[in-house]
Amino acid sequence: MIDIEALKKNQKTQYLAEQYERLLRDEKETIALGETDETMKEMAQEELTAIQIQKTALEEQFTAIEQSDREEEEFPNEIILEARAGAGGDEANLFAQQLVEMYCRYAESKGWQWKSIDELSVEIKGKDVYRLMRFETGVHRVQRVPVTEKNGRIHTSTASIAILPMKKKVTFVINPADLDMEYSRSGGAGGQNVNKVETAVRLIHRPTGIDVRSTSERSQLGNREKAFAILSAKLQHMKEVEEAKKYAGERKSQIGTADRSEKIRTYNFPQDRVTDHRIRQNFSNIEGIMLGKIDKIIDALQTNEFSDSSEDGEDE
Repeated sequence: MIDIEALKKNQKTQYLAEQYERLLRDEKETIALGETDETMKEMAQEELTAIQIQKTALEEQFTAIEQSDREEEEFPNEIILEARAGAGGDEANLFAQQLVEMYCRYAESKGWQWKSIDELSVEIKGKDVYRLMRFETGVHRVQRVPVTEKNGRIHTSTASIAILPMKKKVTFVINPADLDMEYSRSGGAGGQNVNKVETAVRLIHRPTGIDVRSTSERSQLGNREKAFAILSAKLQHMKEVEEAKKYAGERKSQIGTADRSEKIRTYNFPQDRVTDHRIRQNFSNIEGIMLGKIDKIIDALQTNEFSDSSEDGEDE
């Protein structure tokens, strides 16, 4: 049964729903005409056949749009990528910055759009962005000789990455009374670029301690809405990670639970090797990888997830 009113509320289907509604009226009038005027019965039947063909075409479009909306809800075309320095001091902070740059270059290679939200946080938009990037959450470890190291010793540092899907439907309800909000000036390089108005927004969710800051929008209102959206995504993600952990033992997939504290990959510069520990695969050309050439790693993770899903289905 087609829910016309619901379809009219969706911008993607509004116009099509109005067309469908008009066809229903035409259908009703044509049926009535054929029943009351015997001479028009044959013509009415032809008209009803034409109307049915149009209705079927619209119904197919409704189904396609509904399926697309379901896929976008599961795999949104917008994410927030957030890096955080771990163990290793200045080298860890440098590595976190390089990881963000690596993902931005990868985004450019895919034709996605990205922009900085705050230091070590970027917003990325594009087709299949979450589908491809969802396995990047976790601890990334680097082994190399820092520029400041005079004795040539290899240091190990870490940085964590979080991939937050920006879903349109968020089930986590935020109580405004649980929030602290602060305003400040957005940073700038000086001159005319310095923002003299307090447009940067910082939100603190007291129950969880989650701290979000947005400086990417030009207005305070824009940054407030962006910060709230990011906070909602973080709280939703936290809830989903907790749920995933409950059932982690039942999953065959070794990709992980999207926990930011889970070690997923090592970047070994002296040996020109990147190792993804979840799928036990090594990749060479580390310099190219740091420049965003991570397609082979992303593809390997996707293939592994697909294989595990297939095996799960066979066992059921």
